[in-house]
Amino acid sequence: MSKTALITGASGGIGAEFAKILAEDKDNLILVARSKNKLDELKKELEDKHNISVFTIGKDLSHPGAAKEVYDELKEKGISIDYLINNAGFGDFGFFAECDWNKQEQMITLNIIALAHFTRLFLPDMICRHGGKILNVASTASFQPGPTMSVYFATKAFVLSFSEAIDNEVREHGITVTALCPGSTKSGFHSVAAMEGRKPPERNNIPSAREVAEFGYKAMMKGKTVAIHGFKNSLLANSIRFVPRSLVVKLARKTQEKKY
Repeated sequence: MSKTALITGASGGIGAEFAKILAEDKDNLILVARSKNKLDELKKELEDKHNISVFTIGKDLSHPGAAKEVYDELKEKGISIDYLINNAGFGDFGFFAECDWNKQEQMITLNIIALAHFTRLFLPDMICRHGGKILNVASTASFQPGPTMSVYFATKAFVLSFSEAIDNEVREHGITVTALCPGSTKSGFHSVAAMEGRKPPERNNIPSAREVAEFGYKAMMKGKTVAIHGFKNSLLANSIRFVPRSLVVKLARKTQEKKY
């Protein structure tokens, strides 16, 4: 029996690849992102190719209350969500004292508040049905502070901690919560996060959005709580706990400065 998945940030990158993977399994989709045109293009592609139902919602989730608007619209249409994939998010590069505060506030609203609000809205319905899966896209940035991307790293630390806690709370109801922690991915993220007028370097040795989405999808279906993509990323993330925090921050600073 087909399921229905809601995917945020589905107009490109990892989010669009999640949509394609779920469509291949004949699941119906609710796609949410700012760009309604891109969503509608993806909708046509997936419906024509896989004979599924795709409903698109053009919504800027960095605006307060946007998650509730999406939830209410789906409730009015009688649509239940089996899989919630909180993928929408963005980063910003630069020293915090010099940053654009409006952009940082939007990042916090999107990366934290919208994700937590969607989870709060859909969890009670899943509990009533005694089943459901949630995947929250965190990052390898979740495991340490990140000078030059301080707010972004902090938001992803929230996503990881929040996901682990909620997973513990809801497993007894037949629900799992997975925190997907990818490292650098070919998804357009670095172009968005780069400092104005500064282009991030080209790198060919990083995984594609499809690879990361496939890994995340399998982890979600298995009910894995924390899924770190890539052996090297997993090794680094787990080794950080054995290194003095002061050194971790210094190493993170050097790593970030090489990226941009």
